[in-house]
Formats: sequence, C-alpha cells, structure tokens
Amino acid sequence: MPPAAPKFDFSVLRTLRDQHGLTLAALSEASGVSVGVISKLERNQQSAELDTLYRLARAFGLSATDLLAMCESDLAHRTAEKTYRSGDFKFRQVKYANVVAHLGSAPKGARVNRPEIHHDDTEVCWVTAGRIRLTLPHETVELGAGESIQFDAIQQHSYESLAESEFVILHLRKDKRY
Repeated sequence: MPPAAPKFDFSVLRTLRDQHGLTLAALSEASGVSVGVISKLERNQQSAELDTLYRLARAFGLSATDLLAMCESDLAHRTAEKTYRSGDFKFRQVKYANVVAHLGSAPKGARVNRPEIHHDDTEVCWVTAGRIRLTLPHETVELGAGESIQFDAIQQHSYESLAESEFVILHLRKDKRY
C-alpha cells in the first residue's frame, strides 16, 4: 500500500520563498522561524504549529488561513467550459470556487434583463469588441471595446448589446478563498 499523501503540503513555502526572492535565512529573519524548521517544512518532514504558520504567512503578506489553504489543496485546478444562452446572449463559462468567468457574445439589440443570481459577488464586465449598455439601479453606463466596469453584482442590473459585441464577465467571490 503506497504511503498516504500528507494532509498539508508545506513545499508551497519554497515556491513562495522563490517568488519573493528570499533565501532560507532571509525568510527566517523576516518571520522569526528558524532556518531548520523552515527547511523541514519545505521538505514535508515536519508539521507546522499554528504560531509558525502565522509568522511565515505574515512574512509573505498573507493570512495564516490563506497559507494553510494553499498547503491543503492543489495549487492548480483544471475545469472544462460549459456553454449556455441567456436570451440572445451566448456564453462560454468556466467555474471555480472563487471566480466564474463568462466569455460572451451578443448581436446588436440583444438584452439580458434579469441575469442569474450572483450571491454576494463582485462583477466585472470587460468589453473586447462592440458596445454594451449596463443598467444599474442608479446609473446607466455604455462601454466600448477596451473598457470595463466593476460593481456589486447583488444589485439589480441588465445588459444590452448596442452593436455586435464580445465581452468577458467575471463573478468574483468576495470572501477571496484561493
């Protein structure tokens, strides 16, 4: 029987250290955690105390929770797109825990009056070709190619394509769990 995979993969510390251009000694100095402990963690030869995680996370500008989440799960996630229509708008969608990306296209005159519920997300609309009108409760905005807008998606909103358009819509979870 092969050995069980560790619950936490602390080798992510080496990746973070490399990305920040830190040596073991520099990370030790910044965090107050000994070089030996950091080295053993990076090689998954030791488990981390909560205080150690906290100090290492702060050295990278992270919360202990975010660092632990990075150590707990794969750092890359793969998914396949799904296609759907909403009125005359066509979408290709990829979905992850913290972001849903929609690559959309619409002919001139197409409208979406009640987009699906987005929970407590932030929404970004980036027009890559054409022209889109976004109507929010207290404002209406027209976006041309190369323009984007970010807003609280819990607001009632609608989209109208003023020309044949292509665009990207992102729904970003506000709790920012990566």
